[in-house]
Amino acid sequence: MRPPSPFAIFRKRSFTLLWIGQFVSTVGSSLTALAASILVYRLTGSALSVSLMLMATALPTVLVGLIAGVFVDRLDRRRVMIATDLLRAGLVVLIPFLIPHSIAWLYIIVALSSAVGQFFDPAHESVLPEVASDEELAAANSLIAISSFGSTAIGFAASGLIAARFPIEWAFYLNALTFVFSAGCILAVRLAPFVAEGRTTVAVVVHNLRAGASFLIHTPGLRSLFLVLVPAFIGFGLWNSLLLPFALSALHATEFEYGLQEGLTSIGFVVASLLMVRLGERLREGQWLVISFVGMGLVALVYALTTSIPLAIALVAFSGFLNAPSAVARRLVIQRQTPRELRGRVNSAFFVARDVVFLVGMGLAGLADVYDVRWLMLISGGLVLAAGAWALVIPGLGLPAAEWRQALHLLTSAAGASGLSNARAATPADFDGLVGHLPSLATLGPKDRQALLAQARVGDVPAGGAIVRHGERGDAAYFVLAGQLVAGVAGAGGRYHSLSNLGPGDFFGEIAALTGAARTANVVASEPATIMQVPAAVLRGLMSHTLLSQLILAKLSERLSRQPTADLPRLAGLDQQDLRDLRAAPAEG
Repeated sequence: MRPPSPFAIFRKRSFTLLWIGQFVSTVGSSLTALAASILVYRLTGSALSVSLMLMATALPTVLVGLIAGVFVDRLDRRRVMIATDLLRAGLVVLIPFLIPHSIAWLYIIVALSSAVGQFFDPAHESVLPEVASDEELAAANSLIAISSFGSTAIGFAASGLIAARFPIEWAFYLNALTFVFSAGCILAVRLAPFVAEGRTTVAVVVHNLRAGASFLIHTPGLRSLFLVLVPAFIGFGLWNSLLLPFALSALHATEFEYGLQEGLTSIGFVVASLLMVRLGERLREGQWLVISFVGMGLVALVYALTTSIPLAIALVAFSGFLNAPSAVARRLVIQRQTPRELRGRVNSAFFVARDVVFLVGMGLAGLADVYDVRWLMLISGGLVLAAGAWALVIPGLGLPAAEWRQALHLLTSAAGASGLSNARAATPADFDGLVGHLPSLATLGPKDRQALLAQARVGDVPAGGAIVRHGERGDAAYFVLAGQLVAGVAGAGGRYHSLSNLGPGDFFGEIAALTGAARTANVVASEPATIMQVPAAVLRGLMSHTLLSQLILAKLSERLSRQPTADLPRLAGLDQQDLRDLRAAPAEG
């Protein structure tokens, strides 16, 4: 039986409207982004002024991005998107009228429009799962990404054409119309009524953001990713800010040819993203980062030395192609090393830290007013090249393919019987340590904590030891207190798929504990580990706590979605009614 076409989701009216609105509004945003840079360079002739314009676009991410997502979750998301589109339309249409008074108005309006956009993006991402089923969500995200990146190519090229043949003000008027069109599309989207629960206070926002930042800093893989991206994004900031001055002053290109460069960068990114759908699992995340950064660094070095406009355009397009693997790999590192309940906060902290570094690179582009722009382009390429070399050796990212092979070896050759050795009764100190990694447990009251400690057991597992095996029957779940584990779903011929690393705060075995089904994966210690074993009866009692229930059920659903078709009959009894029953299960003990 042939799988359904990924384009079948366009049969859903709401998704089609979201896709068209996203496509058109992104074309408009690209028009303004490029037109604003061209207008500033025309009026000032300064690379510093161009970099300040890009900084005005990026700065709101730092100031507003952290809290925008929190407040989007408290409001009706469709209304948020409509309101932000109309506000942005009103702002950009003012640009041609205010520029004659002072160029400062351009910076102010671009910054305000970008700040408003910080509320649109998380709202748009949040409603996508409401118009696409779980089976359609992967295709939906891919198509949305294509509409976004592909449309920037159209916007950049159109902006360059307008700048060359028509008054530059047309770009801003067209952008305002695209925002109005997008708002109309979203108005016609059908979504279930949204009702926010609870209150969002300043203290809650600060606490959540602090927890995400702390997790990022104390998780080795995420910390390594951030460190590698510091030189990479300084280089990217330099590169993006210098492209226009370099094209006009060093290459003596036209504004249209500069717009063509920017447009082909987006096309290269889209093409490579489509290839990554098939090739993404061939290599590990660290290897893709190395390939991407080393490739982009080398391209930047050649670009800095070229004098040919056609060659320069081809190099920039190839650089966009090479950028896609690192963009995909960055997301995978965060997704695979961050528990579901912390992903929003970790992403917020990560994006803000990333953009701060990016702004540093943009600011350094102002040196092109003093030094040869070619030398600065060489420096940007050298920084990205250095990031690729660092990714090759830094812990958590370096040589991940070897680690992956080691994980496969552990899963296939784990010695001894599964389970814990030298198990002992859990102590309050064990519970406090787990809460530090899993904040949802802090919601448990004294009675539930006592019930957990009375029946939970804690034990050590040596490196190479198996904790659970595929096909076993079990009546307990496990929480990781210390150490590292590797989990994999057994397939035909002794092969494994859906491999994942588990660290402190992660848990497993909840499917068997809550459903009575056999174990769905093998879990082996990749280094000495300390594990807390929680009986199924206790786990069911804990499901009455909303935050913990949501976390466990989300992880359970995520893991079920990765099961082979042959395993589904064993788990067929776990339907939506079962999930509702588990949420409503009374506390025991």
